Amino acid sequence: MALTITGLSKTYPNGVKALKNLSLTIGNNMFGLLGPNGAGKSTLMRTVATLQDPDSGTISLDGIDVLKEKNAVRKLLGYLPQEFGVYPKLSALDMLTHLAVLKGISSSTERRDMVDTLLRQTNLWEARKKALSTYSGGMKQRFGIAQALLANPKLIIVDEPTAGLDPAERNRFLNLLSSIANNVTVILSTHIVDDVRELCPRMAIISNGEVLLEGSPAESLDALKGRMWSKVVATDQEVLEMEQALQVISTHLVGGLHEVRVYADSSPAEGFRAVESDLEDVYFLNLARQVKN
Repeated sequence: MALTITGLSKTYPNGVKALKNLSLTIGNNMFGLLGPNGAGKSTLMRTVATLQDPDSGTISLDGIDVLKEKNAVRKLLGYLPQEFGVYPKLSALDMLTHLAVLKGISSSTERRDMVDTLLRQTNLWEARKKALSTYSGGMKQRFGIAQALLANPKLIIVDEPTAGLDPAERNRFLNLLSSIANNVTVILSTHIVDDVRELCPRMAIISNGEVLLEGSPAESLDALKGRMWSKVVATDQEVLEMEQALQVISTHLVGGLHEVRVYADSSPAEGFRAVESDLEDVYFLNLARQVKN
């Protein structure tokens, strides 16, 4: 299942340029779409999901023109938006059954078997008869994946799925996504770097509607090998001085002190130590380069 996005642009009536001639190729795997809030990720996902049209550009899904053959695409698509509504008084069982009818699953036996399988797969079987309004944030997200999997989609889009989840629920959700991706193409749109690092063999970083990097996390990390340096300092003034003199990628608080991470071909100054690069370094470096350009 190949998704090819070419030259996609979108400007909203308020003048915000959400997408700027954006092109991506997504193969049959878990693909991470990483970027800050407001980067254009949700606009891109809604466009691929046939919920809005771009101003220009094309999208092809295994030879299907996504922008012209929307009904054909919807038969292959599962979508979990950043926010999705449910009937709060309905149980998960009743809601999934209702959605299965809307998906065109006319056989009651097939519908029942599919709903039961999805409830077990998402670990919601024991709570299947409880009202959705009683579900925790993580349970609601797992229900969202269950509804996205109805009718065996070939392409699944999940938009910021782990935002707001506690660590235990996040791990459950990521494990679920990983198991699903063995059989379908999953696009994971997020601003959480660890989600992409843990799940995705391919990824892209976008910001201000543009692709900054496309490739594998491993290749991106190799490009920074031997070029990341770290120093812990005590004051904001020291951090400011480093930001003015060096290519600071990020700063983190560690035990009340500031860990400053710098990109340089060799040791940038006294007191710095070489450190292993991580995907967060790749992310912040590409964002910083865009600002500089």
